[in-house]
Amino acid sequence: MAGTAYGVGVGPGDPELITLKAVRVVRSCSVVAFPGERPEDSVAFGIAAGSMPWIHDKELLALPAPMTSDRNVVAAAQRDNAWRVELELDAGKDVAVLVLGDPTVYSTFAHMQDVFVGDGYRVELVSGVTSFCAAAAKLGESLALWDEPLHVVPLIHGGPDMGLDGTQVLMKCGSKIGQVRDLALSSGSRLSVVERCGMDGERVYAHTEDVPDRLGYLSVALLRQGLR
Repeated sequence: MAGTAYGVGVGPGDPELITLKAVRVVRSCSVVAFPGERPEDSVAFGIAAGSMPWIHDKELLALPAPMTSDRNVVAAAQRDNAWRVELELDAGKDVAVLVLGDPTVYSTFAHMQDVFVGDGYRVELVSGVTSFCAAAAKLGESLALWDEPLHVVPLIHGGPDMGLDGTQVLMKCGSKIGQVRDLALSSGSRLSVVERCGMDGERVYAHTEDVPDRLGYLSVALLRQGLR
């Protein structure tokens, strides 16, 4: 009987934010798969190891993850990764695939899940703390009150919509953060950013004018119309 593939969210960076369920599932699996080519270079594996030091004793499976916004390249790589995992599933092993943040939010695991399901394998998702919730907590801010809308916007191919009400969570914003800052200053909006939330090198920019021209890939911004 084939094993089960688990997409396990390990949260945004702080090992203490990994859920008890994630720990239980990883412990129960024979194989732990991680994005990257070596455990020591994998952000997701490093987070998991911070709360599960015994994870190094598991059978480990590397899943190369190209850093590109080209959808075809990403999808092809994740199909190849899914087939690597399926070899373990065919051997009757359960596999925990570590996922940065949550497996349902901008996760490349979704491509693998499509392959697993299409090939007839069982898949279960284990939720993780999202980066934008962790960033809001670090800033001591609420994401939304009363009937305010909350928008999650990736800045891969464009910029924020300055006409949206409520709060915009800006994902993948590092290379464009200077442009967003200038838009916020000119429109009287408020921008706050957390870079590498919960990790070594964490930086918090609570005020719009303090935001630099450029930040790293693991940055999350909150943009609000008005100054609440």
